[in-house]
Amino acid sequence: MSEDVKQNELVGGWETLDSNVVYENAWIRVNHENVLTPAKTPGIYGRVHFKNRAVGVLPIDESGQTWLVKQSRYVLNCYTLEIPEGGAPEGEDLLSAAKRELEEECGLIAGKWTKLRTLHQSNSVTDEEAHLFLAEEIRSGQQALEDTEDIEIIKEPFTKTLQRVMDDEITDALSVAAILQYALMKNIRLD
Repeated sequence: MSEDVKQNELVGGWETLDSNVVYENAWIRVNHENVLTPAKTPGIYGRVHFKNRAVGVLPIDESGQTWLVKQSRYVLNCYTLEIPEGGAPEGEDLLSAAKRELEEECGLIAGKWTKLRTLHQSNSVTDEEAHLFLAEEIRSGQQALEDTEDIEIIKEPFTKTLQRVMDDEITDALSVAAILQYALMKNIRLD
């Protein structure tokens, strides 16, 4: 059994019988697991472990403008509009990772940071954890894109960004959650 499987931490009556790594790269590990369900019937799980925690940043400047990134997403084979996002390896402070991603992707530095929320994405097959932040008091920094990033910066009023969520133009889960959270916090409604 893999060292990742800890029998005494399972809830709901689940039991892990065995766990084997079937694929691994720098970002994820996929395990095939034989289990007993809460009803004690045999079952299988494909568990995807993310080696980084996701961080997302909703930058709002002093004039109420939102800064978004438009970039190609290989797996979807399309361009997406989303908040700046990236990964925080284990051991890296989440806020430090959020600050790094904002500057790398948008060339921005924020003077004020607020934690918005924590999310679990696709929690039936992954253990991915995402942490969302609000960045305010925006000033210029130094953009430093990675080889996988072809980013175009979009700066627009927050209400336009919120409308994009409502119109399914922004579909990225972290972006949708951060934008809706901010709209609720500030009691921003669309007419």
